[in-house]
Amino acid sequence: MARTNRTVVPESRAMLKQMQYEIASEFGLYGESYGGGMDTEFASELGMTGGAGATGGTPYLGHLTSRDNGSVGGEITKRLIKQAEQSLFT
Repeated sequence: MARTNRTVVPESRAMLKQMQYEIASEFGLYGESYGGGMDTEFASELGMTGGAGATGGTPYLGHLTSRDNGSVGGEITKRLIKQAEQSLFT
């Protein structure tokens, strides 16, 4: 069975991308590329910091390992499930 990686709700793409950068920043995954562990409040600011390889406001993340990326993806899933549960039970 072929797997596709398409977004069911295309309008959510920007929100998910922002969540990805926020969580990666919380985990300290930007430290080496973006000024030695700077504390950023919003992910959109990461692209504006002028880190090496940042093009068009998108930071270069080629240095991250699969494990790092997986931990970010897992945290996104946890947070989305938590938000869904809260909206169902409130």
